[in-house]
Amino acid sequence: MEFAKKYNPDRSPDWNYGGAKWRLSRSKIDLFIECPRCFYLDNKLGTKRPGMPSFNLNIAVDELFKKEFDVHRAAGTVHPIMKKYGVDAIPLKHEQMDAWRDTFVGIEHRHEPTGLLVCGGVDDLWQKPDGEIIVVDYKATSKAGRIESLGDSPWEKQYQRQLGVYRWLLEQNGFKVSPLGYLVYANASKEEDAFDDKLTFETTLVECETETDWIEPTLEKIKQTLESEVIPPTGSSCEYCPYREASGKKLMALHLKGKKVKNI
Repeated sequence: MEFAKKYNPDRSPDWNYGGAKWRLSRSKIDLFIECPRCFYLDNKLGTKRPGMPSFNLNIAVDELFKKEFDVHRAAGTVHPIMKKYGVDAIPLKHEQMDAWRDTFVGIEHRHEPTGLLVCGGVDDLWQKPDGEIIVVDYKATSKAGRIESLGDSPWEKQYQRQLGVYRWLLEQNGFKVSPLGYLVYANASKEEDAFDDKLTFETTLVECETETDWIEPTLEKIKQTLESEVIPPTGSSCEYCPYREASGKKLMALHLKGKKVKNI
């Protein structure tokens, strides 16, 4: 029998806020920033947004990057892209590295003012000669032109926040972390004459200035939202909330119309 994954609108309470297995992940923090109402439905009420298909090509690039950097991690050598961009560092060798890169484990910190257990799984960490840590994330895309800097799109702002959360988590665990992180960007070319069973990538290193001063105020707001019985507002750019509202109204109108027909 073919396996069919079905959407579950009612998560086990253990995985909701207050449950034994609930943690505030980096992606959940981003969901709160995007739409407090969707965050509330997910983490307080246990009904998350429908899932998106996995970006399997991006996952493949991530895995290959990890293998590539792990060779230099084991040898204590400089990766060619570090030489190319003049980054004086090597991939960090640490006994917790595999756990920190595991999405289901990651780096953790209990934020005392709120009691929230915050976590996040990194792609990579590099270390400077003085011991300072550099937070690194792998990205794969296909855009025209060479990717040399971050723009101001919502996705790129999210990348900046992502590295900022990882930096904050490491700092809370006692590490000295550089405010300058990096994105190892693999950009697939669409200019080739044919596919020929291969994609041609250009890999660049993009600087990403991280900020952490927004994190603790955001955690305070998240705590207040989770403790409240008041439904929070929808995010200004959320597409899920208008869909729920519009579809609910239309279905309710049909339902009421059907009841009127039955009563005639």
